[in-house]
Amino acid sequence: MTDKPIVTGVDGSEESLRAVTWAAQEAELRHEPLVIVCVLPPLPWPTSPESVPVLTTAAREGSERALATAVERAKEQVAALKVEAELLPGRPGRVLAECAAAASMLVVSSSGADGFAPTIPGSVSRYVAAHAPCPVVVVCGENTAVHREVVVGVSDPDLPDAAAALRFAFAEAALRGARLVAVNAWYWSVPGSRPDPAQVPDDAARHLAGALAAYRSSYPGLEVSQDVVTAHPGRVLAGASARADLVVLGRPEVPGRGVAGLGSVTHAVLNHAHGPVAIIPAG
Repeated sequence: MTDKPIVTGVDGSEESLRAVTWAAQEAELRHEPLVIVCVLPPLPWPTSPESVPVLTTAAREGSERALATAVERAKEQVAALKVEAELLPGRPGRVLAECAAAASMLVVSSSGADGFAPTIPGSVSRYVAAHAPCPVVVVCGENTAVHREVVVGVSDPDLPDAAAALRFAFAEAALRGARLVAVNAWYWSVPGSRPDPAQVPDDAARHLAGALAAYRSSYPGLEVSQDVVTAHPGRVLAGASARADLVVLGRPEVPGRGVAGLGSVTHAVLNHAHGPVAIIPAG
């Protein structure tokens, strides 16, 4: 689809190898090369001078083994795939976000090699999801079943991040030969300020249908539906991830900063997702 590669990060964990598997399959769909990156972080502090050579050698050898295993895993998925491996120094989140500047997509696992709280996304995946300039896919859980469904969460279709998420979701669904489900979930938590629950879904459904119509003409053969519900968006979308091949969310930008932290809905989805979640920067 582009001349840019898909980049994925690996750290030797089985979680990161699942991300490599997903990235290899996506690269095959897009006819793009795959770049596998392993980041060699700074040595822990304090470190005695005499320990530096030993620790450095051990870390490099471990990282090289992790890269070799990841390349082998990618080739097992797609034998003809063009794969490059890079060992880079630095802070993993920052290095991967920098690599994303030349990528069509960045794919990371939801947790790393430390094995702590495997259902909670780690600092690296959160950092790149919030800062990478390209779409970021966080591979959560162990759901490998193919459902032929892509779900996109849409709060306000008029916002730039929603438009970016819809563009990506339509293209991804078409690429996979999957149906697309656009979800708009309403949740109002202010006491005494709850809108008429009968009126809001009707208004939201009409608004969402109008936004989808602008994309349907470009994908005439794509099965598209919408689901407007009154419930917490994070709960609804995390639940949808159990039946979807991919859940797509937009990432808004803060004016003057160019990047934004992840909102509460995105955090909730990443915390509880059963499958891959794509975070799409606005623009």
